Amino acid sequence: MIVVEELTKRFGERDAVQNISFTVDRGEILGFLGPNGAGKTTTMRILTCYFPPTSGRAEVAGFDVTKDSLEVRKRVGYMPENVPLYHDMPVETYLGFVADVKGVNARERRKHVEAILDETSLTEVRDYPISKISRGFRQRVGLAQALVGNPDVLILDEPTVGLDPKQVVEIRTLIKSLAERSTVILSTHIMQEVEMMCSRVIIIDKGQIREKGEVANLRARLAQGGLAEVLVQGATLSALSSSLGKVTGVGEISETGKDGDATRYQIALTGSRSVMADIAATIIGKEWKLLELRQKADSLEDIFIRVVSGDSSSAAASPSAAEKKEAS
Repeated sequence: MIVVEELTKRFGERDAVQNISFTVDRGEILGFLGPNGAGKTTTMRILTCYFPPTSGRAEVAGFDVTKDSLEVRKRVGYMPENVPLYHDMPVETYLGFVADVKGVNARERRKHVEAILDETSLTEVRDYPISKISRGFRQRVGLAQALVGNPDVLILDEPTVGLDPKQVVEIRTLIKSLAERSTVILSTHIMQEVEMMCSRVIIIDKGQIREKGEVANLRARLAQGGLAEVLVQGATLSALSSSLGKVTGVGEISETGKDGDATRYQIALTGSRSVMADIAATIIGKEWKLLELRQKADSLEDIFIRVVSGDSSSAAASPSAAEKKEAS
């Protein structure tokens, strides 16, 4: 559905995007992650034909973004981070206008807009001027205009910004359901959102793809041990550190609090092997009372920060090497 090959966009002497390649299959929700200035928005603007690439190619729904830009635009729904809305227009009138621009059949237009109002929970503000509704509702209008015309591809940039918790849950549920009829590229800084909705992720930094693949595979490949938490009765920090320091895969130990006459400790895990059984055996062998033991694996946010800060081995790899590690 989306094919990007050796795509580069240069502004003056700066490469905002540098030789990136990836594919997105039909019905897939791809998480597009990166810090500010990484090249996410530039890539999305190329895919939506806002401006052409400097070199390389991109194809959306079988059409080249440079040679067939009008055909691409017919098949793409785009919600930029700052949605350009006509604030003097009522919500329903605005969506009708968008439907007209997108070429929705005039006889079907009213029914189509009605369905989108209902789908995005905008019915209650349909007659309100956009300037008079809350930021959360305006965000919904931005998503609604992207859905007009039932596009093959949806490109959503921070779609839940400004929404209250209830609205966030509703929009996440809606986006997941959209994959049944559209391919979705989702750009967000909320890692929980990615883990809940996306089948794959791409991490981009300084215009280059640093990592890509399924969330579970990235975590398995890039996780660095994580943390263990224990609640122990009868052990001091120095005694626990001395005993557990002999266990391979155990790093720094710190005290994090008290729970009655027991103490809670955090243990950095430095290796890839599971050491939880060894930790438990060591504590019990010292005749301390082990009340709790649990492991906290690296989150996607941990992995993301490590990749973009250059602390993972793959983050330092060349773009071509990173591409080879995970098939598109």
